[in-house]
Amino acid sequence: MITHIVCFKLKERSTENASKTRDVLMSMEGKIQQLLHLEVGIDVLHLERSYDVVLICKFNSLDDLEAYQIHPVHQDIVKYIKSVGEATVSVDFET
Repeated sequence: MITHIVCFKLKERSTENASKTRDVLMSMEGKIQQLLHLEVGIDVLHLERSYDVVLICKFNSLDDLEAYQIHPVHQDIVKYIKSVGEATVSVDFET
């Protein structure tokens, strides 16, 4: 099992913008076969070092993660994130 975690820092760090970003990320649910689990959270501390939104996904394999990365639905999400995001960090690990 591969867990894919991505944290997003938004250009406009408002609650409304974070909520919209969460909704956009959640719109992938049920549209990408390889995506076994999708969870999105919004930061509650709002510290300077905090990122605003987190995405947690699970896949059966690295091949499935790679298929997700190039899937057209995910590519639409990438375009959106590039338009609203300031910084992104990620971690991918095997369990």
